[in-house]
Amino acid sequence: MARTRSSEAHEKVIDAALALFSERGIDSTSMDSIAASSGVSKATIYNHWTDKEALLMEVMLHVNGANRETIEVNTGDLERDLATVISWRPPGELESARVRITPMFIAYAAVHPEFGAAWRLRIMEPGRKAIRQILARAVQSGLLPADLDFDLAHALLVGPMLYRHILVKGSSAKLEDIGPQVAAVFCRAHLIRRDAARKNRKTKVEAH
Repeated sequence: MARTRSSEAHEKVIDAALALFSERGIDSTSMDSIAASSGVSKATIYNHWTDKEALLMEVMLHVNGANRETIEVNTGDLERDLATVISWRPPGELESARVRITPMFIAYAAVHPEFGAAWRLRIMEPGRKAIRQILARAVQSGLLPADLDFDLAHALLVGPMLYRHILVKGSSAKLEDIGPQVAAVFCRAHLIRRDAARKNRKTKVEAH
């Protein structure tokens, strides 16, 4: 299906805004500069977005993947399910774009609480809910202790991923894909029915 001129303009603005936000920072990027870089008039831009923050919000959603709000993983294997969720990355070139702009999001959120709240709700919350659902199933089945602190567990699982993503990105090949290792360490530390978990994993492998 051919794209309309309106959709083409929309994409040009998103691409230009993403590049400028990543290069200059969010506060240092004006709507004038986005218009000049995209080749789209300011009038057209304001027909699509009410202000820069609305545009920024769409850029944020864009680089995190359109399906981010529908995370659901349930293979029956606790370690694998956790690794899948915490290792999630947007498809294709969006991952490199997300890596470039995430530090800008963090800096902007620190001084713009409303944006920070929207970021947590739209981007972080789906993953947090998915992790909580996985942990709750494991608690219910007796694999994890009944008094598991879900907030602490979430911090232990996501913290290393943020460290890898923000602080050491590209500096160590060993840390490029640490999701499975993080999930494995978490399970070794918290499982109370390790033998049952191993048996369950072995059964699933043999079935395939």
